[in-house]
Amino acid sequence: AHPDDVEWGTSAAVAAWTATGKSVAYVLATRGEAGIEGVPPAEAGPLREAEQRAAGAAVGVDDITFLDHRDGHLQEGLALRHDLAAAIRRARPDLVVTINHNERFGSAPGAPWNSADHRAVGRSVLDAVADAANRWIFTDLVDAGLEPWAGTRWVAVTASPTPTHAVDASAHTEAAVASLAAHRRYLEVLHPGEDVEAVARGIVTAISGGGAVTFELLPGPGS
Repeated sequence: AHPDDVEWGTSAAVAAWTATGKSVAYVLATRGEAGIEGVPPAEAGPLREAEQRAAGAAVGVDDITFLDHRDGHLQEGLALRHDLAAAIRRARPDLVVTINHNERFGSAPGAPWNSADHRAVGRSVLDAVADAANRWIFTDLVDAGLEPWAGTRWVAVTASPTPTHAVDASAHTEAAVASLAAHRRYLEVLHPGEDVEAVARGIVTAISGGGAVTFELLPGPGS
C-alpha cells in the first residue's frame, strides 16, 4: 500500500530470495504522500519514493513501480484491481506477496486495527491475481498488449494472524535493517530523537527475531 510496508519484516525474506538469484519486483499502490506529519504531500511523495528505492536496493530490488493511487484513499474495487492485474501481467510472477488484509494485526485480544489502505490493497491483490489470469476481465489490458497470466502458483500474505509457512532469513538481518533504515525521514518522525538504525533493528528483531519471516500461503491459478 505504501513505501515502508514491505520493510516491516518482509524485506528479510526478500533479501534471502534475491541472494539465491530470484528476481523480485515491488508494486506500490501509493507514494505514501500522506504519511509524514508536518510534511505536505507534494514534498512527502517524492521523498518517500526515493526512500523506497533506496530500501529496495538494500535487498537487491531495483524494479519498483508506483501506481499513483492516492494515499489514505485506497478503495477495494475495480480501479485498484485493474491496475494490480496489469502489474501482475507485466511481471508474470510465480509468487505474489501482499500485505495483511485482515481487520487486525494479530489474533490476540486488543491487537491493533489494520489500516484501511492495507485492507483494501490486500484484498484487491487476492482478486487481481485471478483477474490477471482471465482474458475476459479488463479486456483493455489485452488490447494494450498485456496477455493473461495464469502462472502465479502462490499468494503469500505477510503479517497474517494465521501464518502457514516461514522463510529462513536469519542470514539477512543486516540487509533488512538497512532496508528499513532507508526510510529515514519517515522513521525520524515516528520516533523523534531516536537513532534510526537502532529503531530499525528493534523493529526487524521484534518481527523476525528468530530469523523466520512468516506468511499465510494461498494457492494461485497456477498451483
